[in-house]
Formats: sequence, structure tokens, C-alpha cells
Amino acid sequence: MASDEGTVRVDSWIWSVRLTKTRSMAATACRGGHVRVNGERVKPSHAVRAGDEVRLRLAGRERIVVVARLVRKRVGAPVAVQCYVDNSPPPPERLGPAEVARRDRGAGRPTKRDRRELERLRGLGGAAPGGGAAPGGGERRPDA
Repeated sequence: MASDEGTVRVDSWIWSVRLTKTRSMAATACRGGHVRVNGERVKPSHAVRAGDEVRLRLAGRERIVVVARLVRKRVGAPVAVQCYVDNSPPPPERLGPAEVARRDRGAGRPTKRDRRELERLRGLGGAAPGGGAAPGGGERRPDA
């Protein structure tokens, strides 16, 4: 399961310590230039050793880890955390759920104007007031 000597492919190690969900995701990240070992962009087959610094940019977040132990096969989460030292910046704070617009009970169904106002407030876009598509849904062709 574990090997404390030699080297391991970087894509395999990233997957083994659960930094990515699949090995192919790790290899794709390497090919895309999102993985650096000791400051250099690497290919998926690059050999990683204990003590190397691995930077992985994935899903808008950068993970900075130092290899503590080499593993060739995927291990459980408690063991995986022992295989690296995490020097990553803290993840960005999550925003709470957005407040839902509520109508007064008994106010009835919203009018078209109310609905457009709600969409504008939510930022859903929609058509600008006064403009819009023809009721048929498409543009008229000049030859028709």
C-alpha cells in the first residue's frame, strides 16, 4: 500500500491522496498546466518524491501540499491526510442561502409587471421593459 522509497507518478499520487476524484482528472489537470511540482509545470508522468511541493489549481481553488509519504494506490481519507502537509490558503467563505422573495398571503397571483420586477431584482435578466420578441417567438423573415 505505501512506499517510502523511490518515486510515484504525480497524477497517480494526486489521485491516491484524494486531491482529485479520478486519476483522469489529475492527468487532465497536469496536461492543462494546473499542476506544478517545485514551481515547474509537469506532465502526468512526472516523478514525485517525498519533500516535493505540489501546487494544484482545481475548481477555482489552489491547493499547496508538501509530499510527506508516497502512496501508489488510493487510500482512505484518514490515511490520505497523513501523506501530505497542507499549506493551502483557507477556502473562500461560503455565502448563505439567498433570501427568497415572499408575497403576502392572499395577494393573489403576481401580475406580469410584478413578475418582471421580481426577475429584475433576482438578476435573472429577462427582456428589457418596452422591448421584446414578437408573440410568435421568432423574428420575421423578409421573404415571408
